[in-house]
Amino acid sequence: MPRITTSMLFSAAIVVTVLNYAGSVRATPAVGFTATTVLSGRFGEIDVVSKSLIPDSSENDLRAKAWLSVQKTEGPSDLYVQRNVWQPGGSTGWHTHPGQSLIIVTAGTVTEYQGPDPDCKPHAYATDMTFVDPHGEHVHIIRNEGNVVARTIAVQLIPAGTARRTDVADPGNCHF
Repeated sequence: MPRITTSMLFSAAIVVTVLNYAGSVRATPAVGFTATTVLSGRFGEIDVVSKSLIPDSSENDLRAKAWLSVQKTEGPSDLYVQRNVWQPGGSTGWHTHPGQSLIIVTAGTVTEYQGPDPDCKPHAYATDMTFVDPHGEHVHIIRNEGNVVARTIAVQLIPAGTARRTDVADPGNCHF
């Protein structure tokens, strides 16, 4: 019979601890949610700057109506148009994206919760409303808390060849 040493017990304790920790930080799965890529394409480097859209013809134009949009990338990017559908009670699970998403709600209502918000404040968006997912460290979950199917269209620009979405563990700030 093999002799059990202190180092063997210590190694076994480390393995059990690591496995237990890994199980506790698993990503939250999507439930009642499907995402379908409608279109996708690849861009080379992007260097676009839009300027003011205020016409010079009127003294009453407010500078607050000015609009500036900058999009600059290094290296190629992938563009996705996604159709997202939530069944009543459905959820994306907690996740992030490597690039921003511009989202329009086409049916029902979706509610977004943000991982860093200690108060777990809901942000509800109904049909024809829009919102932005800024990307990166922006951990969030989007849920359908209504009783009808909810749908969105999302346009995402991300670094070429990267995963469109990264599932993450529940940050623990929302208790649903």
